[in-house]
Order: sequence, then C-alpha cells, then structure tokens
Amino acid sequence: MVDTLATLVHHHRFHGPHLDYVGVAVGAFVSWVGISGPGEAALITAGILAARGRVDLPSVLAVAWAAAVAGGTLGWLLGRRGGRALFEAPGPLRRTRARMLRAGDRFYERYGPLAVYFAPTMMAGINGMRGRRFLPINAVACLVWVLLVGLGAYFAGPKIEDLLSSLGLFGLIGLVVLSVALWLVSRVRRKRKTGQVARTEIPQ
Repeated sequence: MVDTLATLVHHHRFHGPHLDYVGVAVGAFVSWVGISGPGEAALITAGILAARGRVDLPSVLAVAWAAAVAGGTLGWLLGRRGGRALFEAPGPLRRTRARMLRAGDRFYERYGPLAVYFAPTMMAGINGMRGRRFLPINAVACLVWVLLVGLGAYFAGPKIEDLLSSLGLFGLIGLVVLSVALWLVSRVRRKRKTGQVARTEIPQ
C-alpha cells in the first residue's frame, strides 16, 4: 500500500497544500481501522475545498481510497490476530461476549459485503472472514465510501452530512433486502442441485 501511495504522488499533480492530502489519508486510514468519524470529516472538508479549486478532486479521492483500503486491511488483520481471543478470554461479561461472537458469525456469514461496509473492519477479522473474500469486498466498500462522501461533498457542500444520514438508512435497508434475496436464491439453487443429484443416484 505504501507503493500505491507513492505511485499516486508520482503520477498526480497535487495542487494546494499537501497537508490537506495528508489529513485526508490519515483520517481515512484511522476510520477504516475502526475509529469512526475523522475520515468522513476530512473527506467532506477536502471535497468542499476541491469544489472551490483549492485541491485536486481526483487526487483527494485516490488518496482517500488507498488509505481507506490500507486501514481496513490493518483492522481486519488485527481482528484475525487477536480479536477473537480477546472476546473469548475469561473475565467479566464472558457469556455476553460469547453471544456477540455467535451473532457476529451469523451476520458475517449471511451479509458479508454489507457487514464490511457498515461495521468496523476489525469485526471481519474477529469473525474469521478469509482474505480472498475480505480484500476485494473491502476495496469495493472503500471505493463506494470515497465516491459517496467525496463527490457528495464536492457537489452538495456541507449539506452532504444530512444527505448521508438519510442515504445511509435507505442504503442499509436496500442492502439488507438485496442480501436476503441473494441468500434465498442461492439456497433454492442448492436445494434443487441437491435434489437433482439425489435423483441421479437412485437405481433405475
């Protein structure tokens, strides 16, 4: 990811204070590790500055995306390395923590892409999501976030915060409905396939 950021710096002509781009990168990275808030605030500010011609919008979006992907990957790795053991460790609220883990496992099994976008990426690691599944989903989720927030701030200005709140709710409902529909379709297909295999095995 360091190489990616270096390539972006080499191929883009950043105009405006470079500190602005650094702030966007740090905020996006921290937010996708698991600390919500600074990334969205930094990206909204940068989008508004881009609309006023003070920074380059494509460069802002590219830097934010690369940093978010790196932060999400680190959060996932931290979750895989020690997050689950921390939840299962003896101590206060152990049963509650165990129930949270079981609920999280079911949620990630059914709604993996939705969970990566709306939940801290550390939870994906805690719930055992494999790298070959998490990494592409994380990259796409970061891209959606960057375009939604960055372009939204560029075109709508400070009002984007209110719009994001509304879009977040409707987007969550839509993604849940879509995920459930896809899960039901895949389940029906598996049953049909299993039934066809069983019929072929019955002696004629």
